[in-house]
Amino acid sequence: MPRSPRKKTVRAATLADVGKAAGVSAMAASAVLNGARTSSRISPETRARIIEAAANLRYRPNVAARALANRRMNTIGVAVVLEGGELNYYFLEAFNGIIEAAARQGQTTTVFTLQDWNQDAARITGFCDGRIDGLILVGPTFSHEVAESLPDHTPFVALHPNTQAHNIVSLESSEETGAYDMVRCLASLGHKRIMHLSGRKGLVGAERRIEGYKRALKDSGLAFDPDLLVEAHFSVPHARLALDSWLSKHSEALLPDAIFGGSDSIAVGALEALSARGLRVPEDVSVCGFDDALAARTTVPQLATVRQPLRLMGSKAVDILLERIKLHHAHSHAEHEMIAPVIFNTEIVLRGSIGPPARR
Repeated sequence: MPRSPRKKTVRAATLADVGKAAGVSAMAASAVLNGARTSSRISPETRARIIEAAANLRYRPNVAARALANRRMNTIGVAVVLEGGELNYYFLEAFNGIIEAAARQGQTTTVFTLQDWNQDAARITGFCDGRIDGLILVGPTFSHEVAESLPDHTPFVALHPNTQAHNIVSLESSEETGAYDMVRCLASLGHKRIMHLSGRKGLVGAERRIEGYKRALKDSGLAFDPDLLVEAHFSVPHARLALDSWLSKHSEALLPDAIFGGSDSIAVGALEALSARGLRVPEDVSVCGFDDALAARTTVPQLATVRQPLRLMGSKAVDILLERIKLHHAHSHAEHEMIAPVIFNTEIVLRGSIGPPARR
């Protein structure tokens, strides 16, 4: 029985192949095609012959080898913790800005997902093994000790980090001011019982928003009621359960006039908990959030919120990171100094989820 013909193996042409076809060394071919250094002078005729041979063989430069030679991969990393498997509106908004800026700057983007910032610190160090030039951390909540232990050979930028550290440039927003402005707006509409569903206490961002909430109550002549400050983390399920539990325990009490969520995800959880009990927004209870992510623009009614320029922050993170990478390669042995955070302004966005207080 005749054997079937063996398939010919097709492999990419190498510099050695190009050199052989052009009658020169691989080093000479590399000098022409990849700009490698050589002590030999290459004539215009030889150069043309090498280029013609490369075209005939369909030679493509080895990008990885060239990057190693230049000490740049033109790749930036993005690290994030995605909790509970839910859609992270904050990350999506910031990531849009990151990939837009990366494309504009000719950078490839690699996303690294983590389970826990502190427990996965070793993995963050592992990401910095040469495959990326720098790393953007989105909402890191690791301890100061972990932050200081990150490798010095890779530049870092962080969006809303929970701690400041050397070698990390922080991008933040005026969170306390944003919370203050929103609660003052609710008070100006006549709301007196204003609940705050906060992020996890102890986190810098959550505490800043709590402080803005308390300060706005005081300046509005409203007493702070600890019973109206409810921890809900920064997720839809936590917020839904937290508000549902509060409503069950206070079935005979007055409803809050308004609920200020520490994030848009928290506000969405509040909308779901109120809807499950047949309560209308804003006719029975006004609800607002914080972020102005995609969720705020897709709820019914649309969500009033505090806008953080998350897309702009993501884009700026790329610009700052690339500048840090450039400086790092120019001064590889320079000492790292603590850099002041870059602060972005917030603004309140009024939509259909808030209105005047309901008549009880």
